Amino acid sequence: MDTTIKVSAEVRDRLAVLARERGVTIRDLVSGLAYATPTRGELGDRAAKAEAYLRSRLAADLAEADLARADAVWVDLEAGDVPESLASPRRPAA
Repeated sequence: MDTTIKVSAEVRDRLAVLARERGVTIRDLVSGLAYATPTRGELGDRAAKAEAYLRSRLAADLAEADLARADAVWVDLEAGDVPESLASPRRPAA
């Protein structure tokens, strides 16, 4: 069963360009986007599986504080900042 999605002419035209550049139809482009973009629930499931893997294989004593620090690192990286924990130590001037 098909349905119609109403978008502005500008969005429709952009979708047409993106689809043409990929050699697909707008229908296939939108479908691919819908299935390639994880929902919050799917992201939560992935995170839980990753945490379980870490605990079982690499860090049995992984604490909530460790996970919070990891989240903070990702926030910094996504903002384009170098997290302090990853910054190179500064060398004294010669």
